[in-house]
Formats: sequence, C-alpha cells, structure tokens
Amino acid sequence: MSATPGPSGGPSLPQERRLVTEIPGPVSRELMERKLATVAAGVGSVLPVFARRAGGGIAEDVDGNALIDFGSGIAVTGVGNSADAGVRRAAEQLGRFTHTCAMVTPYEGYVEVCEELARLTPGDHAKKSVLVNSGAEAVENAVKIARYHTGRQAVVVFEHGYHGRTNLTMALTAKNMPYKHGFGPFAPEIHRVPVAYPFRWLTGPGNCAEEAAALVADRITKEIGVANTAAIVIEPVLGEGGFIVPARGFLPRLAAFAKEHGIVLVADEIQTGFCRTGHWFACEDEGIVPDLITTAKGIAGGLPLAAVTGRAEIMDAVHAGGLGGTYGGNPVACAAALGAIETMRDLDLPARARRIEEIAKPRLLAMAARHPVIGEVRGRGAMLAAELVRPGTKEPDPATTAAVAAACHREGLIGLTAGTYGNVLRFLPPLVIGEDLLTEGLDILEDALTGL
Repeated sequence: MSATPGPSGGPSLPQERRLVTEIPGPVSRELMERKLATVAAGVGSVLPVFARRAGGGIAEDVDGNALIDFGSGIAVTGVGNSADAGVRRAAEQLGRFTHTCAMVTPYEGYVEVCEELARLTPGDHAKKSVLVNSGAEAVENAVKIARYHTGRQAVVVFEHGYHGRTNLTMALTAKNMPYKHGFGPFAPEIHRVPVAYPFRWLTGPGNCAEEAAALVADRITKEIGVANTAAIVIEPVLGEGGFIVPARGFLPRLAAFAKEHGIVLVADEIQTGFCRTGHWFACEDEGIVPDLITTAKGIAGGLPLAAVTGRAEIMDAVHAGGLGGTYGGNPVACAAALGAIETMRDLDLPARARRIEEIAKPRLLAMAARHPVIGEVRGRGAMLAAELVRPGTKEPDPATTAAVAAACHREGLIGLTAGTYGNVLRFLPPLVIGEDLLTEGLDILEDALTGL
C-alpha cells in the first residue's frame, strides 16, 4: 500500500484496492433504487456504485470498497481528485465570492486562466480565449467564431468523431447511439469526411495518412467547396470514437490544406488536453498549431470549466457581446483551474503520462499477443486502448468488450469502453496514479481476458 502523495489529491485516502462487499454493494444498490425513482432514465451509469471519496488512483464507494480508477471521470481528474492546490485555491475563492458574472463585473481569475491558456497552448502567436462551462459549449463557440471570422458556413468533421451533446455538437458527432438517436433534426451545413484510421483503412496502414488526406481534400474541394468551408474540426486523438490515433502525417497534411484555403483548423483537445497524451496538448506530437483549440475536462481538476483559445485576430472578429454566458468562467472553477495547472507543472504530469505509457503499453501489447481477441493496442501517454475483435478477423466484438469491462468492475477496477462499434477498452488513469496500482489494474485486466 502507498499513501496518496501530497499534491496529487485525495483526503489522505489509502492507495490500495479493497473489496469488502460484492460490486455493487448494498448501500449502492439502495441508492440506485432512489436514483431510478427520481433521476431521468436517460442518465445512465457505467458502474452502479456510488462514490464517497476519491484521490490518487483510488475511488472509494459508499460500501467501503476501494476501486482502482482507470477512468478519471472520463479524463477529467488527471491531477487526482481533490488535488491540494485546486482545493486550496477553490476554497479561498468560495470565501470571497461565488459568482458575479464575468460579463457584468469581471474578476482576475478569469484573466489569469486566459493568460495561462495563451502560454500553454501550441504556437507563439498572440492568443485570446473565451471561458465557458462544458466541452460541447466550447466546440459550439469555436464553430460560431470560425463562421463569423470567415463569413462561411460549412463545417467539416470526421468519421468516428465526438464533439458533444448539444444540437450543433450532436450534428458534429458521428455515432448515432446513444448520442444522436431520436434527437434530430440537427444543425445544417455539417459535412463528414474519412479519418486516417490505420487499423481499419481498406488498403492497409502503409499509405493511410496520404490517402486519407487526399480524400478529405478532394471531398472539400469537389463537394463542399473551399470557399464555403469555415472550419475543419478534429480531435488529434479521437476519443469516444475509440482512441483512434490518426496515421502519422495525416494531421500535418490537414493543417497545410486548411492554411492554404483560409479554413479555420479547430483542434478539439477536450479529452486529449492538459498532459493526458504525454504533452500538454496532443497537437504537439506532430507540431500542429491549430487556429482554435477547445479545452475542458482536465482543465480544472473536476470543476466545470471549458475554453476556446485561438489566434487573437480570429477570436477578436466577433462583436462585443457575441460570446459569453451567465456562468462561463465561474470564479471558483477558474481558481480550481489555476490550482490544477500549478499541480501539472509541479509534478511534471506530461512526464507522468509518458511513464504510464512506458508501463502500460508493453503490458497491453503482451496481452494482445496472448489473447487474439485484441485486434490492436493504440494510444499515447495515459490515453491507451485495446480494440477487441473476433479472433482472426477485424469484426468488432462489443459483447466480449462489455464482458471484459464487467469482469474488471467486479474485481474493483473502474474501466471504460468506447468506439463507434462499442468494441474498445479505454484506459484513462489519473496521471498521479501509483505504479503499483497501475500494475495491479493491468493484472485485473489480464485475468478478465484469461477468464473469457
């Protein structure tokens, strides 16, 4: 057992897996009955256990079970739950004021977060930001800004992409169930093009980047019209679509095409940003400098905050009053974000993410060699995945994927699935997780695969 490191979060929570009841336990089951009676059925739960506290690499439930966390609240608590710097700063801000509305009487915290974003995001050009509440809201504002700046309407997105649950961002999102089904009609002028998905590229991975980029350029040129295209929106690593890492060279070709034709390149770094992939931002891996970048999730250690950051001349194109919202850039969330960024710097969390990859990826590759149900292992840093298929084929196997995830849950490992076909196991541990817990979690995964 290891104790939670000071800055990494958690109220002195022992860093050990502990199962004292079945999963879910009796108190969680009772709470689930209450949830079913009063919470809309559309709000699902991956794991029917109710949290009591969390920190480091552990989440403790109301029955006293301590589970290893390979989910981070879907890539949110990279700095650990209740990380000390974030708690301290947020508590101090709570004592001063909780809300004035930045559009009525602004406050320094909002400015400080925008200053940090200007420093941290890729590129040395002048940058400005707008703060909002959620990733979907950030993407929606990025589209608004790109359309205003260019005077164009068309937006290009990608197969397997995910960008949110608002009407516009559902239109941008590829997967129907559960995100889009029954919610249309959707916003118009959204055009979907292929992404360089090496594992599933029809001619094989060898020429995937070049061929996919050529297809995208041809589709925009011939079918959409470059003069009509306001923005290309892409996740540098596609998250909900299955942790798809585009073939190397695809993103640089895309960026060059966008620059040549005056199209705003929007990098959706909501899941990949803030150290998750071993860089501060995933764009940095291939030296991509987007015109606009959207962030959320890991930015504030668990408090709701999101941002659009971009070239000053693009961000400033919109008239005064055209951007904002009542709660955008809440002062407590801004304080938490400054604490989270402090923690990322102090603990060098990009290096921590790379270390997680050094430990986990060879283990996952070894599992793939032993278990032919794993068709591919992919990802970067602490954003890793295994795509499950019927052995000897590339046919997606969502049933086995669900069974493996459920087996992990029963043994006290919080794991998530993803993918357009529902056949991807994804791993998003807190960047502060101890190496012993990381190894133990991988052992549980291997046991689950062996027990198929």
